[in-house]
Amino acid sequence: MKLFMMSIILILSIPLYSKEVKKNPTEKNSRFEKLELFNKVLYLIEGQYYREVDMEKLIQGALRGMMATLDPHSAFLDKEVFKNMQEGTDGEYGGIGIEVTYRDGSLVVVTPIDDTPAAKAGVLAGDAIVEINHENTIGLTLDEAIEKLKGKLGQKIHLGVKRNGQDKIIHISMVRRVIKTQPVKSELIENEYIFLRLGQFQRDSAKFMGEHIQNYIKEIGNENKIKGIVLDLRSNPGGLLDEAVNVASLFLKDGIVVSTEGRDGKNKEIKYVKKSGLKILKAPMVVLINASSASASEIVAGALQDHKRAIIMGRQSFGKGSVQSVAKIDNENGVKLTIAQYMTPNDRKIQAIGITPDVELDEVDAAWLKNHKQNEDFVREIDLRNHLTSTIETNEESKLINDKKKKDRLKRIERIQNKEKKKDAEFAPYIATEDFQVLQAVNFLKTFGVYNNFIKKSL
Repeated sequence: MKLFMMSIILILSIPLYSKEVKKNPTEKNSRFEKLELFNKVLYLIEGQYYREVDMEKLIQGALRGMMATLDPHSAFLDKEVFKNMQEGTDGEYGGIGIEVTYRDGSLVVVTPIDDTPAAKAGVLAGDAIVEINHENTIGLTLDEAIEKLKGKLGQKIHLGVKRNGQDKIIHISMVRRVIKTQPVKSELIENEYIFLRLGQFQRDSAKFMGEHIQNYIKEIGNENKIKGIVLDLRSNPGGLLDEAVNVASLFLKDGIVVSTEGRDGKNKEIKYVKKSGLKILKAPMVVLINASSASASEIVAGALQDHKRAIIMGRQSFGKGSVQSVAKIDNENGVKLTIAQYMTPNDRKIQAIGITPDVELDEVDAAWLKNHKQNEDFVREIDLRNHLTSTIETNEESKLINDKKKKDRLKRIERIQNKEKKKDAEFAPYIATEDFQVLQAVNFLKTFGVYNNFIKKSL
């Protein structure tokens, strides 16, 4: 069994019903009556529809409609869709690199994955895909839409998207590529704070993250010199459950990471912290999330929050907390069915709720903020002619002070007159120290250190 966060739990060749459910005669008769109603409609279409119909197509359409009444993640899977269900878990697959879902009848981008054709072409989280290769997406199921997004490597694909705040359809073209995602990106900020960005929970994500951390420990010289860790899970769509457990286990000593509650609330499956392997337990942590942080991201954020191991900053997460299983029902078809919900260690349900951050923090373009800061360059006492100094200086010291004053004034004038040019956001490499939310997370960690030192001195 493989557990998938954004996609599936794959269970091959098992019956849909593991045990017989006893029904009273009235319920049994009611089911037969409804099946007879279905049979009558089918017979009527077959006999009187003005064109000859494909019976297999009709049956599959009815099955898709039946599954669509349950929830957005349950679906009937035909041969092609079922065959492709295991793609994307090894960090290499063909496509454009987006996670999608249905919201209010529209096909919506949950997140574009870093360094993929979609991200580079300018597709944004929240974009509603209204056209795929100039064909309307109205009426498509989620799995049908995903199949249309896939295609031959090197083949062009055209998307028409509607974006909040814009009336016109935005047309975006890109080329399908082999998606080779690097799960972990990192930076060492001010030689004291480790920044870790996890793009998605794919195989060995925790292993790669551990390697990045160990490299920085060697560079700094000692684990105790790490002043803080920023774990960036923004726009992370999820992935493998086992990797979510492994990532959380890097920062937790013991306890529960996540549990699942099925139809019978009494039966729970619990995933515990792995006690072996690398452990980073002392350094204070901030976890960044946003509305596109889903599934495995929410499990890790929820676990670290419940164990009081990290402060969660950002915006309310996506709220994908349901578990799907895929069962093979014959040689060609399968069914994806929601079977359970995830819960945090404190038994909080994630589904349609998400993780609420401890500190709400909007995403702001740091370059824009820098260019639009209010002028804080005021005339100060030191700028006044013949100002008094706090001490009596020699002529040489006075000259040095005046020279420094002039340099400071020139710098302030330069800051006022010269504004930094905007960088090309589409092609500029990501730099953590230019990310507003990352900077606020580091600032928080700095105050955490100051507070701890103050408490120690007071005691």
